[in-house]
Amino acid sequence: MEFTTIKVQLGESMAWVNLDRPEVRNALNAELIRELTEAFDWLNSRDDIRVIILKGNGKAFCAGADLAYMKEMAGYSYNQNIADAEKLSKLFQTIYFCDKAVIVDVHGACIGGANGIIAAADIVIAEKETKFAFTEVRLGLTPATISPFVVSKIGNTAAKELMLTGRRFSADEAKAFGLVNVVVDEAEMIDTERQYIEYFMQASPDAIAECKHLLRLVSGTADRLNPVFYDTSVLIANQRVSKAGQEGLTAFFEKRNPEWFK
Repeated sequence: MEFTTIKVQLGESMAWVNLDRPEVRNALNAELIRELTEAFDWLNSRDDIRVIILKGNGKAFCAGADLAYMKEMAGYSYNQNIADAEKLSKLFQTIYFCDKAVIVDVHGACIGGANGIIAAADIVIAEKETKFAFTEVRLGLTPATISPFVVSKIGNTAAKELMLTGRRFSADEAKAFGLVNVVVDEAEMIDTERQYIEYFMQASPDAIAECKHLLRLVSGTADRLNPVFYDTSVLIANQRVSKAGQEGLTAFFEKRNPEWFK
């Protein structure tokens, strides 16, 4: 398959997927969301792939939503916003329901929607200088579409701390909250990745897929038709067209504090 915003490299029993918009720190836009969803669907359908490793080219894993994409969303109608949010939710679902073992290496920054990607994955390896944040509340929005995956991974208490404050936090804090599995120096990332790949290659691929289904089942997130995925898309659509959402986005573009800032 041919892609423009990501790069996919196939190896023996594994695949590396790299976000490839380094000039904007791999910020999410409609094309990247679509291509990443298609890549995971494609790799999940291949019997020869057992492990998928996701990374980001350049200085950061993913800096959240692309500025031009955000400006476009600010002008969307309500129905356009629902359709757009459903596509983002589908990306997280595609990663979350993938039968392959999914490893994500993060570095630099992991902001906003990028946290939905890592929450949907199985193993997250973070370079120790990586900065994380759920910044949506500062824009008059909420991290709606990522919330089912984040809450499933770190629980309601940790999610409140991170989502309600919108503060930046370190890789060590992300590990303490359960958002990442291991924090390493940059020089250790490849060896750590290889160690996890070795673990997965020693396990039955069928058992891996069934174990992932088991974990989703006991946590109550095994149903792809769970209405929470649509409900959260509706929620963010309402917020984007709301007074607070419009003020937050406008203030962001105008590089000023929003009206509620004290």
